[in-house]
Amino acid sequence: MPILDLAEFAASLPARKALIGLDPGSTTIGVAASDFTRLIASPAGGVKRSKWPVDAAAIFKVFDDREACGLVVGHPINMDGRPGPSAQAARAFARNLLAIRDVPLLMWDERLSTAAVQRQMIAADMSRAKRAAVVDSAAAAYMLQGLLDRLQSELGTY
Repeated sequence: MPILDLAEFAASLPARKALIGLDPGSTTIGVAASDFTRLIASPAGGVKRSKWPVDAAAIFKVFDDREACGLVVGHPINMDGRPGPSAQAARAFARNLLAIRDVPLLMWDERLSTAAVQRQMIAADMSRAKRAAVVDSAAAAYMLQGLLDRLQSELGTY
């Protein structure tokens, strides 16, 4: 299955199954999961980068444990709207996931998600060490929630 656009992705999803959001960073892959109704995204931990087969196995373990039906990979587009090296790396990451398992996959703009999450954590007076431990999965949840909100606003209950 290729990387899908929003309409194709939404059409490919069965009812009442979770989605997994991934924020592929250079040292940690942030992981988030939605509930079965796809209304709320929550952090689901992170995968410390290792060798690709180990990383992919950890991602698909979360996917299987949550009985998910699709993957949403953060696409770090530049502020001017053009893809840069990070966006190209995220697309390669997505293609590598699809080479392992044929699942619906959507690339979703995650510009400023980490910065927004960092601001919220600082406002909550969270220590730097605590922020570092959860920022990747929180950014993945922030990004996934943006998609869930868009799906709800465009498609209603689906």
